[in-house]
Amino acid sequence: MEDILDVYESPYDPLKPVVCMDEKPYQLLGESKEPLPMRKGSNQKIDSEYVREGTCSIFVFTEPLGGARHLNVLPQRTAKDWAEEVKYLVDVSYPDVEKIILVMDNLNTHKISSLYKAFPPKEARRIAKRLEIHNTPKHGSWLNMAEIELNVMTRQCLSRRIDNIEKLRFELSTWEKERNINTAKINWHFTNNQARIKLISLYPKTILTEF
Repeated sequence: MEDILDVYESPYDPLKPVVCMDEKPYQLLGESKEPLPMRKGSNQKIDSEYVREGTCSIFVFTEPLGGARHLNVLPQRTAKDWAEEVKYLVDVSYPDVEKIILVMDNLNTHKISSLYKAFPPKEARRIAKRLEIHNTPKHGSWLNMAEIELNVMTRQCLSRRIDNIEKLRFELSTWEKERNINTAKINWHFTNNQARIKLISLYPKTILTEF
């Protein structure tokens, strides 16, 4: 936890951007009956029943201090899928920076080894050298600011049924462009000093005397 909070407290460096990554499973849902259109003084009416159209995975990379983000929707979330998204991050989103400080959870596919499953060793190593990875602790996904981005996305863009990947990609792409144009940032307040007070019960007893 303290490692992640140290990263967040570091001053902004455009040559070493902090990027938070997460992914969200999404259930594609269709309408079992044609919705009734909106009328003056009345919202659109939809039936409580729906049709399951399968699942997919939404990948999000967000730079909290830079106000930039990139999203993609894939039918699944394999190690190779993650590797391809990280390659895009390195080569397209941030081709000219010195290092990308990547914050993410410990999901089994979120590993440097996944790069070697997707690319030849030389290419995998090239991508890996561009990254400085910081993993959130187990049960500590709340420390990942990408979750905040996903929550905003869910409220603003996914509050209705979407029945296919193509439509979902279009909706999220439109939302992403608007957020990037507005340079929407995330203002993180929680610090190590606050953690040592509010979460004191989580620290080993032998260390408490040093505070």
